[in-house]
Amino acid sequence: MKSQIIIMLTHNDKTVKNAYEVFESCKDLPVQFWGFKDVGVPKEEMKRIVDAMKAAGKTTFLEVVSYSEEECMRGAKLAVELGYDYLMGTVYHQSVFEYLGNQNIKFLPFCGQVSGSPSILEGTFEEIIDDAKGLLARGVDGIDLLAFRHKDGAGLAEAYCAAIDKPVVIAGSINSPERLEFINRINPWAFTMGSALFTENFAPGKSFRENLEAVIHCMDSIG
Repeated sequence: MKSQIIIMLTHNDKTVKNAYEVFESCKDLPVQFWGFKDVGVPKEEMKRIVDAMKAAGKTTFLEVVSYSEEECMRGAKLAVELGYDYLMGTVYHQSVFEYLGNQNIKFLPFCGQVSGSPSILEGTFEEIIDDAKGLLARGVDGIDLLAFRHKDGAGLAEAYCAAIDKPVVIAGSINSPERLEFINRINPWAFTMGSALFTENFAPGKSFRENLEAVIHCMDSIG
C-alpha cells in the first residue's frame, strides 16, 4: 500500500493561527489525513478545526510533544475530548495507554530516547527498533518515528521500515521531491508534512494550496 500523507497545519512546531482557513481552502483536495499540534491555538479553535475536518470526512491526528506522565495524560485527554481519530506522540506511559484503551482513538507514541524542544531522537538503530517492537507488543496501534530528528535520519527510517511491518508515521522533514522519492521507496504507513508547505518548498512564491497540489502531483508521478 502506498504511503499516506498527513498534512499538519503546523509551522515551527506550533499550529498556525489561521489553520482553520488553510484547511477550508484545501479540504477538497484528495488528502485524507489531516492534523496539527496541541500548541499554537486555544482549545476552542482546535475544536472548530477538528469539527471542520470531520465534517469534510477527513481522518484527524493530534500530535503531542510531551514527555512527563502528567503532560502526556493531559494531551491524551485533550485528544479524546476533541474527538480526534489518532493521538501521535507523547512518551509511552502505561497509565496513558490504559486510558486510551477505553476510548475510541488510536495511539501512536514516540519510540527511542526523545527529548528537548524541538525534539531530538537518540539511540542506535537497534535500540530504537527494539523499543518500537516492545511498544507494539504491548498493544499500541503504531509508532510516531522522529527519524529526521536523529543524527542519521534516512538510515534510521530505512532500517525501521525494513524491520517492522506495522503502522509507522515518519514525522517531519519531508521537504523536497527527493525526500518524497525516498519515502516512496521505504514505504512507511504514513508521513507528516507541514512546515515545508508554509515555506513554499514545492512551489516557491505560491500559496499553501498550490504547494500541496505540487506535492500531490509529485507523489502521483512517482507512485
